[in-house]
Amino acid sequence: MNLKTIRDIDVKDKTVLVRVDYNVPIKNGEVESDLRISASLPTIQFLLDGGAKKVVLISHLGRPEGKENPEFSLKPAVECLRALLPGPEIGFFEIKKGQHLVDLSNCRVALLENLRFDPREEANDAEFAKEIIDFTGAELFVQDGFAVVHRAHASTDAITKLLPSYAGLLLEKEINGLSKVIDNPERPLLMIIGGAKVEDKAPLIEKFVGLADQIAVGGKIAADGYTNSSDKIYVADDFDEDTAGAKLDVGPSSTIKIAEMIQGAKTVVWNGLLGKAEDAAYATSSTIVAELMGESADKTTVICGGDTTGFVEQMMLEHPQLKYSLVSTGGGAALEFLLGKDLPGLAGLK
Repeated sequence: MNLKTIRDIDVKDKTVLVRVDYNVPIKNGEVESDLRISASLPTIQFLLDGGAKKVVLISHLGRPEGKENPEFSLKPAVECLRALLPGPEIGFFEIKKGQHLVDLSNCRVALLENLRFDPREEANDAEFAKEIIDFTGAELFVQDGFAVVHRAHASTDAITKLLPSYAGLLLEKEINGLSKVIDNPERPLLMIIGGAKVEDKAPLIEKFVGLADQIAVGGKIAADGYTNSSDKIYVADDFDEDTAGAKLDVGPSSTIKIAEMIQGAKTVVWNGLLGKAEDAAYATSSTIVAELMGESADKTTVICGGDTTGFVEQMMLEHPQLKYSLVSTGGGAALEFLLGKDLPGLAGLK
């Protein structure tokens, strides 16, 4: 995909507005996992090294339904960012309706409060986008939040019609990584698909029947009896059950089969957990797949989907030796991109 990126522009002495994805887990006022904040650092540092006068970050957190709610404040995120980026002064500002040009003179990097505290963000309101620009004095816009580009919101769509707009380094990495899987994968290509809703995953399976060399299906969709006549598709057929007989994880025989498929592949894409992984008793198959992929330096390994990414991010915190080619920050966005759908947040960057 031919996107305009920050590599193509001169940002010297410019105020740059950057849409990041700081929708991170927070507990007791502290960020539990800083992986998404860490993922934004290359773009921020690139802009600072390029001489940007100010870098202003905008994000959402959770679903506050258009109302101010301390539970969804980004204050913990700015504290985390200050620890990860100790050089520049980093400010934190609340957007006030009708307020123009906040004083950013005491900081070179700033984070604005949760965009979704204003209902106009999700309404894709152009006036709200203009208020953000007026509030910050932004001259350029950088989209670096891949997880939100499938949404037509003020900070993903409307704002690209008001400022010259470019892709950040994380967005570029995400698009390139997923595009390679579709356009030019190193083969054999294995697609592992789990999750709970067959209506969500059936289109992905059908799309990859023509692209992948093998597809392995697990999760609740397999437990519920998903079938497919393609000889490329293997559906897990044994399961770990609870005392009531509910099939809550892929069983040992099927897990071994999927592990063998991983070992024989050169590109592995995983979307959807293979069991009820929030319960450690039923996380065995997902853990084995994550470990095999993370220990395979000779393969292209791509993790996508919100639950799958969250599971793998937690494993990476506990086992830093695990490495993947791409752990996509985009849940629904990655799925829609793989399905070939148009993403509103990318339209203004082409």
